[in-house]
Amino acid sequence: MMTVYLSHGLESGPGALKIQALKGVAEKLDDCEPVVMDYRGMAEPQQRLQHLFQVLAERGDDPAHCVLAGSSLGGWLSAAVSAQQPVLGCFLLAPALGIAAYPETSPTIQARHTHIIHGWRDDVVAPEPVIERARLQRLSLRMVDDDHRLHASLDTILVDFERFLCQCSAHSQDVA
Repeated sequence: MMTVYLSHGLESGPGALKIQALKGVAEKLDDCEPVVMDYRGMAEPQQRLQHLFQVLAERGDDPAHCVLAGSSLGGWLSAAVSAQQPVLGCFLLAPALGIAAYPETSPTIQARHTHIIHGWRDDVVAPEPVIERARLQRLSLRMVDDDHRLHASLDTILVDFERFLCQCSAHSQDVA
């Protein structure tokens, strides 16, 4: 069984459009359990990071069978967790890399599979730190003609996510 943790952004919530759409994709797969995180009421990135680690520990999921997916701050959380605890996959949407106020501005992603989608017109999280992280680690990166919310690219995101989960699932079964 592969567990997919879905993390929303700073001013968003578990019912957000992208998170619910990603959840729908994960639910279609037989061997996949989506877990939608809820960080409402937790303003600080460190507090959210501790909460995600706590939920991972409480559930007892094997990191080798976990995919972390997130948008903006949720993308940063996914990357930050993987930097401390290698996971099967990281699927990052407009990840908040290069933000000086965060504990680690550009965590080294430790995932067997990683895919990043970022908008060229993102005026919340500049594309440059994301491009640089992808370049340094040779990570899969799709740049789209979209803004931070990536709503105009939702169809592309969902196709990429389904392909990504199938890739992760095949590898997860190999190591089972």
